[in-house]
Amino acid sequence: MANVLILGGGFGGVVAAERLAKALGPEHQLTLVSRSRRFIFYPALVRLAFGKATADDISYDLREAMLDRYVRFVEATAARVDPFARKVTLAGGDIVGELKYDYLLFALGRRLATERVPGFFEHAHHLLSVEAAARFGEAVKEFKGGHAVIGSCPGARLDVPVYETAFALRRRLEEQGTQARITLLRPDHPSTSPGGSDLARALRRALDSHHIETLSDFPIAEVKAGLVRAQDGRELACDLLMLVPPFEGPSSLAATGLTDDEGFVRVDDTMRVLGAERMYAAGDALYFSGPKMGHMAVRQAEVAAENLAAEIAGREPAAHYKHELSLIVDAGGGETTYLHKSLWDDDGGKTVGHGRFWGWAKRAHEKYFQALHS
Repeated sequence: MANVLILGGGFGGVVAAERLAKALGPEHQLTLVSRSRRFIFYPALVRLAFGKATADDISYDLREAMLDRYVRFVEATAARVDPFARKVTLAGGDIVGELKYDYLLFALGRRLATERVPGFFEHAHHLLSVEAAARFGEAVKEFKGGHAVIGSCPGARLDVPVYETAFALRRRLEEQGTQARITLLRPDHPSTSPGGSDLARALRRALDSHHIETLSDFPIAEVKAGLVRAQDGRELACDLLMLVPPFEGPSSLAATGLTDDEGFVRVDDTMRVLGAERMYAAGDALYFSGPKMGHMAVRQAEVAAENLAAEIAGREPAAHYKHELSLIVDAGGGETTYLHKSLWDDDGGKTVGHGRFWGWAKRAHEKYFQALHS
């Protein structure tokens, strides 16, 4: 019997646990560790902020869901991973102490490095937790006009909520008859980020029609009350501010030699961690270029689970991951935009679509995922 430990209760960890449960059966011990027993469907947090969904609509109980799949659930924080002794130190939950394993699937996600931008914590909103989205929603209700700045900090790895927040805010203001200026802010030029220029071009018409300004090459170095300052000293005044903070890898693998300079885990295309035996990884914790998105974590988890199960059975890993960008930006009505692009194939084609279908498909996928996993 193999003792398999899955760390992380997001898309990567949950999908990996379910796939492994199906592939390995009850004769092996599967344990999922998550710091929270609630799974959050993060792509819906913009809708939550604008009152289009509740926390219960976009989450479910992981302990109950895993029980149905014969996966042991542990609510705890994975403070440190020792991949060479094959043990994890847990804190602050169901188990305090060490948990040993035979095989590990690491899916602890990314850390929000807000401390890299002085003043972020005190003066900026973000949308990467239920609580933060709710606080931003309250700020939106109190916003009676002026200048709203919606954007990303250097090191942020997520564009969709920036665009969707700008569009949702414009719709809210139009419904209220409120006049306001909205600026969409980027730390770099779109052409320097994978898929960035394609997405910017695809959304240009929608941004213009909603009178949303764009400001590129504005890397935020500091946030103050009513003000953001770029690294070159330029300043931009604002009355409402929502920013995606910098991302870093989780700290639990620090000093193991298995991560890059930002703490992201190095893997090959079979999702095996480079430099460690019997260890796979998936999700936002990986060092792959480009944005960190749920559909990527799901596919990585599927590949990792398939190969981990093969290794337990004595076979060589045969599944391979292809790094592709696939996203939908809901601008409302018929202006929803779809973009698909290969991030590893320089001459790979891209697909761009516009229309109501993509907005419907995004809602349908959200409902399907929740129904399938809850």
